[in-house]
Amino acid sequence: MITLLFKPFRQIFRIVKIIYIMLKFGLDRALFNLPLFSLFKSFFWFNPFYWHIRKQKLTRGERLRLALEALGPLFIKFGQILSTRYDVLPDDIVESLAKLQDQVKPFDSNIAIQTIESELGGPIDQFFDHFEKEAFASASISQVHAARLKTGEEVIIKVLRPHIKEEIAQDISILNTLAKILERISGSARRIHATGIVDEINRTLQNELDLVKEAANASQLRRQFLTDPRLYIPKIYWEVTRTKVLVMERVYGIAVGDADALHEKGFSLLEVATVGIQAFYTQVFSNAFFHADMHPGNIFIASNSQAHPCWILIDFGIVGTLSKEDQYYLASNFLAFIDRDYRRVAELHLESGWVPKNVRIDVLESAIRGVCEPIFELPQNQISMGQTLFRLIKIAREFKMEVMPQLLLLQKTLVNVEGLARKLAPEINMWLIARPILEKWMKSKLGWKSLLHRLKEQLPTLNERLPEIPHLIFQALKNVQSKQENPTVDKHLPPTRWPLFKRWTGFILGLLIGIGIMIIYFHKI
Repeated sequence: MITLLFKPFRQIFRIVKIIYIMLKFGLDRALFNLPLFSLFKSFFWFNPFYWHIRKQKLTRGERLRLALEALGPLFIKFGQILSTRYDVLPDDIVESLAKLQDQVKPFDSNIAIQTIESELGGPIDQFFDHFEKEAFASASISQVHAARLKTGEEVIIKVLRPHIKEEIAQDISILNTLAKILERISGSARRIHATGIVDEINRTLQNELDLVKEAANASQLRRQFLTDPRLYIPKIYWEVTRTKVLVMERVYGIAVGDADALHEKGFSLLEVATVGIQAFYTQVFSNAFFHADMHPGNIFIASNSQAHPCWILIDFGIVGTLSKEDQYYLASNFLAFIDRDYRRVAELHLESGWVPKNVRIDVLESAIRGVCEPIFELPQNQISMGQTLFRLIKIAREFKMEVMPQLLLLQKTLVNVEGLARKLAPEINMWLIARPILEKWMKSKLGWKSLLHRLKEQLPTLNERLPEIPHLIFQALKNVQSKQENPTVDKHLPPTRWPLFKRWTGFILGLLIGIGIMIIYFHKI
């Protein structure tokens, strides 16, 4: 009861703090730029922090980043999610938000133990032979402890922060209210669907608050790469994993950003970078399911894999998925772009719905050429597939098309992966790595093997419907015969050399024979 009484006061204090931080970092200037408040634009001169900010000469993106960091871990997470939204935010702001660091102080380890015991339903020593009280990693939503299972396996335990759900719900409520107000007074806010962005942030955070979902993401990636030596995903221990507690195999490796350590261990940095790019494209095009938070803190290189480098991934709270249509248009766009076939890129934009159907294709082709042709002035090893996708998305934005969130997430992740690869090996050529993978994928999806595979997948349905075929044939032949006997129905049709009855009979018999042959062939396979 007392908690309910104090809840409104907590929200008021939170709003006051947000306003204070906005004033401190000069974000009130953005408010006075809105048409409704433009008459009061000079009022920000009375902001006591204005003259201090002016001396620092910070850009608007830097001021926003510092403000989010000052507001705490949850707003840092909001900023990180917004850093994928090239379609609605200016480039300079997105680039600043991408620099947000999700590093916060750990919470009391006794609270972590209480959470683990509550989730597992027993004392911690019932499940773990050893538990390290000192957290070795801490983020805005959770922190990580090392432990050892009763069976001897070394593991890490990820534990949600206390009261994190309530804090997120409070901040989401405040953000949603602010977004609705902005949509009422600002055309720009309505155009970018400010409330929709808040909903998207909320969905992402809710997924991260359920560690069972993160464990499921890790499990699926692990299953997809069990036989691929280029990528290793730690094992999930489901028997001790719950909504607020995730237990995963502890892995050891060299941080992907530590080029000196990799070199000392005898790794070829170019080979390490190449393997990472290949593994990422495999996630996107072979599996249509990819790790979407691939920053240096989440990637290690197995220390005993010098001959064939192996990337180790952790932290699976954010993943991306693509439909078959997304995969096809993405691969086709990349290949057409590599070939500088701007007409084909324009056609694909129209076919995929990335731009409205009423856009003239020659106008779109010209826009694509103007934006993309300067890329080819760069040395080939400096051309980025991530920046290519960014430019394709930017063109869609210019033509007032709302781009799917999964492509925005992919674009950000691809830029991150390429950045890591170039840091390791500046000479790496992304195009030479990407092209054979894309061409192989296109061939596998459009060739005869793909057709036969799809037919084989449809066999159970075909077997189920097969008994109905004789009845359908009888009805079709009966309808044809009826039309032949009633000349008034077909009197306007041109005369045919052979009776329709014979023509349809031959076609249907041939079709039945073909179906029978395919069934026998596929059942033998």
